Amino acid sequence: MIYGEVAIDGAAGARLVHRQRAGARSFAKGHLLTEDDVAALRGAGITRVTVVRFEPGDISEDEAAGIVAKAAVGPGGGDGLEAGPASTGRVNLHAATAGLVLLDAARIDDINRVDPAITIATLAPYALVEPKQMVATVKIIPYAAPAAAVKACAEIAAKDGQPLIRVAPLRHDKVGLIQTRLPDMKDSVLDKTAHITAARLEALGSTLKAEKRCGHKADEIAAAIKALKADGCGILLIVGASAIADQRDVIPAGIELAGGKVEHFGMPVDPGNLLLLAKGADGASILGLPGCARSPKLNGVDWVMQRLLAGIAVTPRDIQGMGVGGLLMEIPSRPLPRAEAARTKGKSRMPQVAAVILAAGRSSRFIEKNGGGASKLLAGIAGEAMIVRVVKAAIASQARPVVVVVGHQQAEVRAALAGLDVTFVENPHYAEGLSTSLKAGLTALPKEIDGALVQLGDMPSVPAATLDILIAAFNPLEGRAIVVPTAGGKRGNPVLWGRAFFDEMGKLQGDVGARHLIGTYPEAVAEVAMQDDGVLLDIDEPAALADFLKTTAAANAG
Repeated sequence: MIYGEVAIDGAAGARLVHRQRAGARSFAKGHLLTEDDVAALRGAGITRVTVVRFEPGDISEDEAAGIVAKAAVGPGGGDGLEAGPASTGRVNLHAATAGLVLLDAARIDDINRVDPAITIATLAPYALVEPKQMVATVKIIPYAAPAAAVKACAEIAAKDGQPLIRVAPLRHDKVGLIQTRLPDMKDSVLDKTAHITAARLEALGSTLKAEKRCGHKADEIAAAIKALKADGCGILLIVGASAIADQRDVIPAGIELAGGKVEHFGMPVDPGNLLLLAKGADGASILGLPGCARSPKLNGVDWVMQRLLAGIAVTPRDIQGMGVGGLLMEIPSRPLPRAEAARTKGKSRMPQVAAVILAAGRSSRFIEKNGGGASKLLAGIAGEAMIVRVVKAAIASQARPVVVVVGHQQAEVRAALAGLDVTFVENPHYAEGLSTSLKAGLTALPKEIDGALVQLGDMPSVPAATLDILIAAFNPLEGRAIVVPTAGGKRGNPVLWGRAFFDEMGKLQGDVGARHLIGTYPEAVAEVAMQDDGVLLDIDEPAALADFLKTTAAANAG
């Protein structure tokens, strides 16, 4: 690449290094300047700009990231991964299913050593992920990467046809629980253990099919094992009234009496040290659980259960390799389900983005010029209400949860969205203006959410792909805490806001949004150029709706 400051007259065909404004127009960093752009900049009194030009053998950042990401996902994307769109030189890989992240660490290291321009970062091995959760990100550091380096990275990612990264899906399995008891043991302790075990399994997509309680004796344990196996349980868990102290203790003796074999006792994870790994007579897994399994707190049992329920064999060597990162004593209590457990193997995680759709307004201008009638959000577009079209795009994106703020004609809006995976929030103060709906939507978001796409319910031309591009560009740690779509140099909607701005947004009053904050915090703004102008189109009047319907009908006919 050729990098440097040039006179504006020679800038056409180069890419901007820094965001540049020209009157009402704004050109994002990385924008490819046309002759018309140069004329606009010249007209604004700008005489010099800093640009980069590609040389032969350079591949643009988005294209390069896409090539490496495609190789990492593999042919057909059949390994539980999906590649998102390329944006700002980045492609994020997301889980297509709930499961565990499996990766070839050596090959990932090899890719990161090819050229400093090309990087790939992943979650930790065996991280527990939800559908749509980010698993890895491919990032091209400069505006372009050498073609030879991109090819080399893609070849490493696809080497021998073996997946570089995959998500092993969680299987639904029927698990049996055996609890031994001593004469002085209270039923409440056993009841609580059964409840916590059931919750632990449900968080991993499995069920506690049956439970047996017996005396703390080898022959009774053996009988319980046989009974649960006959009941169709695929995995057995045994919690003793007394902790296992030795490989020859009562619980391992009971397993062997039932025809099973003890494979390993003890693990370098705390809490979880006293875990017993065994196989039944039929080869199925049996775990003797430590006392910490009676608590919902993360412990070594969770790590082993996650692997077993993802169909991953656990060997003594695997358990012996869990010591690095296995000191869990200082991790605060984290309730299951798995969305929380997924974060416990490390302090870092990928940003989580929600969608807040504002659908509470009175549509005053639209109704007035339409001679009365229903809200514009209920207007039909290709057989469905406008708000349904907007909400379906959000649901199809990576954003979770999707929150819909309702107010005016809320019964009708709720009915139109019936059956869709959304959370409704009522704004009783909708007549006071847009700010009240914004506050209601942000207040309803879970505490773990890092950012929110604020969408207007009257923008039916914003597809899920556009939302995913904005989400891919969002990274507060890298200074991209407000992500704004642009088209033709004009800023549009929706805008993705980082949590750091929620408090300030919550203090707004009247019929105003938060767009002024974009000017207040320019250092946090990332503009992302879109290929079409859907981010600029909102339906405020009947004439705008009529024009949109004509355009949509023509496109569908074509």
